[in-house]
Amino acid sequence: MTRAAAEIGRGLAPARAARPIRPGERIHVLGAAGAGASAAALLAHRAGAVVSGCDQGGPSPYSAALLEAGIAIDWQHDPAHVERPADQRPERLAVTKALTAVNPDHPELAAAHRLGIPTEPWQQVVADAAASSGQRLVAVAGTHGKSTTAGWLVDVLVRAERDPSAFVGALLDASLTGETPSTARWGSGDVFVVEADEYAGNFDPYRPSLILLLNAEWDHPDVFADADAVYDAFAGWIRAAGKATLVANIADDGVQHVVERLSGWDGRIVTVGLDVPTADVYGQAEVDEGKTTLVVNGRLGSGVYNIGLPGRHNAANGLVVLAAAKILAAGGHGAPDLGGFRGVGRRLELKGEVGDVVVLDDYGHHPTAIAKTIEAVRERYPNRRLWAVYEPLTFHRTAAMLERFADVLATADEVAIADIWAGRDPDTTITSATALADAVNRLKGPRATAPGSVEQTADYVATKVKSGEVVLVMGGGRSYVIAERLVGLLRQ
Repeated sequence: MTRAAAEIGRGLAPARAARPIRPGERIHVLGAAGAGASAAALLAHRAGAVVSGCDQGGPSPYSAALLEAGIAIDWQHDPAHVERPADQRPERLAVTKALTAVNPDHPELAAAHRLGIPTEPWQQVVADAAASSGQRLVAVAGTHGKSTTAGWLVDVLVRAERDPSAFVGALLDASLTGETPSTARWGSGDVFVVEADEYAGNFDPYRPSLILLLNAEWDHPDVFADADAVYDAFAGWIRAAGKATLVANIADDGVQHVVERLSGWDGRIVTVGLDVPTADVYGQAEVDEGKTTLVVNGRLGSGVYNIGLPGRHNAANGLVVLAAAKILAAGGHGAPDLGGFRGVGRRLELKGEVGDVVVLDDYGHHPTAIAKTIEAVRERYPNRRLWAVYEPLTFHRTAAMLERFADVLATADEVAIADIWAGRDPDTTITSATALADAVNRLKGPRATAPGSVEQTADYVATKVKSGEVVLVMGGGRSYVIAERLVGLLRQ
C-alpha cells in the first residue's frame, strides 16, 4: 500500500526556496549518523551553524567525520535536546524521513512543535548550505547509480582543481574530503554537487541549474504505485528547476519516458547514451578482462577514455559524467580525467582478499542494481564461484519485488540472506528473509539459506566459503557488518 509523501513526512515543513544558513544558527539533526543526515550536519557546520545531533542507532561509518569536526552526538533521542533555555535551544530540527515514516509523533518532534521550532527534512539543510556557498547547484538523480556518479563528478572536478562542495550518499575517500572519509565536501570553487533522491519528495528542496538523470525505474513501492508515478515525480521536479540543463541518459527506457513528459519545458536537454548514435553524446563500451574502455563521439567532443570501474552500467554512468564535465568545462580545453576514480564507499568495494577468498561490499538493494553488480563481478572475476550475500532493505520493497529478487539472486552459485532491515517499515510481518530464500530455492534448487542476523550470516558464510570463491555482500542497512566481520573471521 502506497502512502503520500506528506504522510511519510508528517510534521515536517514542506520544501521551500533555499536560503543561506545564518552564522551561529543553531541546528539539531535527528538521525545524525545516517549517510545523508551526517552530510547535512557537516555542511551546516561548515556554513557557520552551531550543530548538534542525536541517533539512537549508535556510531556508524558516517559518524566518525562528525566527531572529528567537533559536532556533538548523543546516542539516544531525548526531548531535552529541544527543551532548553531559549538562548540555547535549536532554532530548527533537521530530520530523516526514516523516522517520521514510522513515528511521526516522536517525542523530540513533539517538543519542537510545542515550542514552535521548525522541523524540516535534512535535505532542506543541504540545500541551504548550497545557497550559503553561492556555488552552482548540480544534482545527480536516478533510481540507481547516484552515489557512484555524484562521487565520480566530484572526483573529476577535484582533479580539474575546481574545488567543489558536495553531498554524496556514500563515503568519499579522504583524498576527496581532505579529512576523514565522509559523505560531504566543502570547497571554495564554483560547483556544489548533490545526490538527489526521489523518495517521498526528498529532492524537492533542490533547484539545480544542471541535472544528471541516469535512469528511472519503479522502486520505493511504499510511495510509488507504479513506474508511471516514478516518471511523473522526476518530470515534476525537473520542471520545477526552471531553465536548467538536463543531461539525460536516453539509453534507459525510463529516462525516455521522463523526457517525453518534459514537452514544452523551458530547460535544455542534452542526450547521452551507450549505443545510441542519435544522442548528443554517443558512446560505446569495450570490456576486456574486467577493464572498461569508453569510446565517445558527439557534439560535445570525442575521445577514448579508460574507466577504472567495472561493468557496462558504469560505462553508462561515466558517459553522463563526461557530458556534465564538458558542460561545466571541468577539463578546461583538455579532456576530463575519468580514469582515476576508484569508486565510493560500499559500491563494489573490495573489503579484503584472504586465502584466495575475495570479499566485496555493495549497496545494491534493488533487483536491477543487484543484477548489474553481479554482472560486473562476473566480468572482473571470471570462472570463479560467486556467493550473493544479501541483507534486504525494507520489508515493503522485499514483499513487492520478491520474485524479481529471487530471479537475480539465483544467478549466483551460493546465496545467503540476512534478516530484513526494516528502515521505514510500519509493518514487518508481510515477508521474511526465509521467504526470499525459499523463492530462490524454488527456481534453482537448495542453494539459498537465511542464517539470521548480519552477524550470524557472516559466521555462516565463513564456515562454508572455499578458497577461490568470491563473496559479494549487498544491502543498505547493516550489511557492511557482514563484509567486515567475514574478513575478520577469514583472517583468523
